[in-house]
Amino acid sequence: MAIPTTMNTEEGSGRSLSELLYLLQFADSALPVGGFSFSNGLETAIQQGIVDGPATLRTYTQTSMWQAATSDGVAVLCAHRAVKAGDVDELMRIDRLTYQRKLNEETRLMTVRMGKKLCELSAGMIEEPLPRDWFQRIKSGETPGTHPVSLAITLATLGANRRDAFGVHQYGVGNGVLSAALRLMRISFVDTQKILLDVTAQVGPAYEQVADATVDEMASFSPIIDILAAVHVKGHVRMFMN
Repeated sequence: MAIPTTMNTEEGSGRSLSELLYLLQFADSALPVGGFSFSNGLETAIQQGIVDGPATLRTYTQTSMWQAATSDGVAVLCAHRAVKAGDVDELMRIDRLTYQRKLNEETRLMTVRMGKKLCELSAGMIEEPLPRDWFQRIKSGETPGTHPVSLAITLATLGANRRDAFGVHQYGVGNGVLSAALRLMRISFVDTQKILLDVTAQVGPAYEQVADATVDEMASFSPIIDILAAVHVKGHVRMFMN
């Protein structure tokens, strides 16, 4: 695969059609990295009656995306900068700090499983050394291999700018929650697509708030979501891994 020679500006002008399609490919829920196995805590939220219809699902999805924006989304932006600077040591520091900020077993499992699979996929698709090198570091245990760092490596190598990489990440979070909802509750495709349209409109403002954040500023405060993820570990009936 040839890497695009025309790089995007931060504003996204000059993006080629190929670059747009790369973004769509890696934002696709059908990308085989295992995202379908995780519900971002939604399964327990439904079991506990916190999410019981379109209105509460919209709130839950929006909260999940904001939590992601200020934590893993910041990791994506910082890792993208490190890729562009050729700083592998900084990438490893970002990866380690991202993993350490996962408060419960299932979110840690989710990020490293999806990160490893994504890096394995990109290493086999992209004819550049960094994805292959990073995959070897994950396999050797040198670095955890979190999903946001693997995503940043993949998209930066393909020529995506930081804003687009952040957008792909945020879309994946929202789409993942809503895809899980279709399997967990009585809701229509029209409802979930309307919610997705509404919540993705907030991705741009979220980017503006975190665009200049450093890796040490990664943080999130959504205690209910963290508690639901912890409760899910002991759940007796589980369709999802988190």
